[in-house]
Amino acid sequence: MRILIAASLLGTLASGLEAQVGKTTMLDPNLATAAQLATVPHMTDAIAKAVIAKRPYLNMLQLHAVLQPAMGEGTKDAYTKLWLHINLNATTKEEILLIPGVGARMLREFEEYRPYSSLAHFHREIGKYVKEDELARLESYVFVPMPLNTASDEDFLTIPGFGPRMLREFKEYRPYNDMARFEREIGKYVDKNEVARLGRYVVIK
Repeated sequence: MRILIAASLLGTLASGLEAQVGKTTMLDPNLATAAQLATVPHMTDAIAKAVIAKRPYLNMLQLHAVLQPAMGEGTKDAYTKLWLHINLNATTKEEILLIPGVGARMLREFEEYRPYSSLAHFHREIGKYVKEDELARLESYVFVPMPLNTASDEDFLTIPGFGPRMLREFKEYRPYNDMARFEREIGKYVDKNEVARLGRYVVIK
């Protein structure tokens, strides 16, 4: 029995490390309601309306362009509560430096190990430099794009706002030969903004 429990725990830990979108309690700017946005530091009704009006955000610089002029120095405080996961393999230096507490040294480490094959890869490499609690915090800001044709159900379900129905649709049209087919097929079920939001988390390999 003890062996079975230990194996189960190891499996759970491994699964958590393989997840492709970092686990977070932060609000997603593409999904948060006005009431949820109101809980973000330095947020006003006017800023919240602007955030909602500019959706979808496909990278953090787009969100930053809305928040920074209105929040100024308070913008970094907002990023402890509101964040759009950044693509570890494609994100810019500017986006990485928007992560609270990340400076030139950690930026260098983020970039050194590209391309990342999974969050487990990120965990292993960045874990050389920071303690476990800080590693978990940094992971909550990032994602590794998942291969559309081979990603597991568990990987897909880490996408914010992603549920069983969309999982079924993603898998129904495999194999995808290009993103145009993904956009065409998934566009049968959701609007173009949602297709764009979902498409940022996947890649054709």
